[in-house]
Amino acid sequence: MLERRVVETIVRERRLRWPIVAHFEAAIRGQTVRGIDRRAKYILIRFDAGTLILHLGMSGSLRLVKHGTPPNAHDHWDIQLDSGWILRFHDPRRFGSLHWTESDPAAHPLLKQLAPEPLSDAFNAEYLYRATRKRSVAIKQFIMNSQQVVGVGNIYASEALFRARVSPRRAARRLTRKEANALARSIKDVLAAAIKIGGTTLRDYVNADGAPGYFRQKLFVYERAGAACRVCRSAVKQFVQGQRSTYWCSNCQR
Repeated sequence: MLERRVVETIVRERRLRWPIVAHFEAAIRGQTVRGIDRRAKYILIRFDAGTLILHLGMSGSLRLVKHGTPPNAHDHWDIQLDSGWILRFHDPRRFGSLHWTESDPAAHPLLKQLAPEPLSDAFNAEYLYRATRKRSVAIKQFIMNSQQVVGVGNIYASEALFRARVSPRRAARRLTRKEANALARSIKDVLAAAIKIGGTTLRDYVNADGAPGYFRQKLFVYERAGAACRVCRSAVKQFVQGQRSTYWCSNCQR
C-alpha cells in the first residue's frame, strides 16, 4: 500500500459505529499513502494531506483484494489503489469506525487522551505504581481504562492478573510496588505472547491472512469458569465486573 495513489473510494454503508462523513470519498481521492501506524486499537493510514483513523471494532477486518473482486455481505467500504489492489473493510457487527482528519491525528478526540502503550518503555512498574495511588477502582477496571494504559482488553486483563497473582477485585491503590512490577511485566508478557501466535479467536476473529488466533489454547482463566485452575486445580470462578465477565482463581490470586 505504501506510496500507492487512491484511484477511487466506494462506501456501501456509512452507518458504522460513527457515520462516515459525506466528504470522505472526495477528500481521499487522488492522495498517496505515505505511512501506516498504530495508536492503541486504532490504525492510522497517513496520506499527503490527511490521516485515516480506523478501528476494527469487535469483528471488523481489512483485506487487500484484487480489483474486480465482488464484495460480500458486510463489506462496507473499498479504497481502490493504482496498483490494482483494493483495501476492503468487512464488519458484520458494524462496531468499527472510519474517521478522516486533516489535522494532527494525535490531537483527534479519539486519540488525544490515550495513555502509554503497554509494550512501550513508558509503561513500566514505576508508572503503574504511581498511577494507581489514591485510585479505589478495581485493578482490572483500572488496567482496561485507555486513559491509564491502552490496549489491555478484557481477555488479556484477566490473564495478566492471573499471572501476576493479583485479584481482579483488588482496589488499585492497594497494589504494592512488588505487585506493580509483577503486573506490568505480566501485561507485557501476555500481549507479546498473544501477538506471537496471532491473537485470541473466541468466535469469528481472524487475522490479516484469514487465519484464527491461537492464544486461546494458552489461556489460564478466561472463559474457563468451573474448570480446574491450570496451576492449583481449584475451580476457576466468574463474576460480572464493569458489565464484563471476569475470570479468576481465588486460590492463586489475592
